Amino acid sequence: MSAELDLSPPEVPEPTLLESLLRYGLFLGAIFQLICILAVIIPTSKGHEQEDTEPNDMKAGDQNKKSKGPAPQIRQKLKKESKKKR
Repeated sequence: MSAELDLSPPEVPEPTLLESLLRYGLFLGAIFQLICILAVIIPTSKGHEQEDTEPNDMKAGDQNKKSKGPAPQIRQKLKKESKKKR
């Protein structure tokens, strides 16, 4: 009965070039994904500094928008008056 059983390891063909490229490409892709996930989870000190400076920039931007607001209204009034004169 033991003569009928083949207990030798199966013959596995050597991986081809394409299979090797695919294997290493998958490993590199997995490492890249882990790095991206870690970059999102772990904040850097630069990110905190940018968050602190952004509200100041936004306030200055709001002031600029407010100062620009009345100017188009004055232009519209001038255009209407010039049309009336014609």
